[in-house]
Amino acid sequence: MFPTRTLFGRARLTLFTRAGCGLCDTAKLAVLQVGKRRPFEYVEKDIMESGNQPWKDAYEFDVPVLHAQSAEHGPGEAELSDPRKLFHRWTEQDVEQLVNDAEKIDSSDSLTRP
Repeated sequence: MFPTRTLFGRARLTLFTRAGCGLCDTAKLAVLQVGKRRPFEYVEKDIMESGNQPWKDAYEFDVPVLHAQSAEHGPGEAELSDPRKLFHRWTEQDVEQLVNDAEKIDSSDSLTRP
């Protein structure tokens, strides 16, 4: 593994879910299983909680939804790439591929980072 990938290319996964959603429970299990094999940042958002209205508006009839973004950790705040997404049902292999896609960074770019 390249050190720059660890510092700059780690994926950030966000699972949009809601309580009592069987598909959400299955999807979360697939994500957590992949997390046992490789590192990534993980956040779970219940779209029904107050403060998550924009996500409820976007995904009320689509949960579970998984966003994967490249979190570039440099000085200051993390910058996030546009998310890649999985909807409804996915396998561990789908999650692994999503993480791979999110972590791809241009090798010439990684060489110029501080």
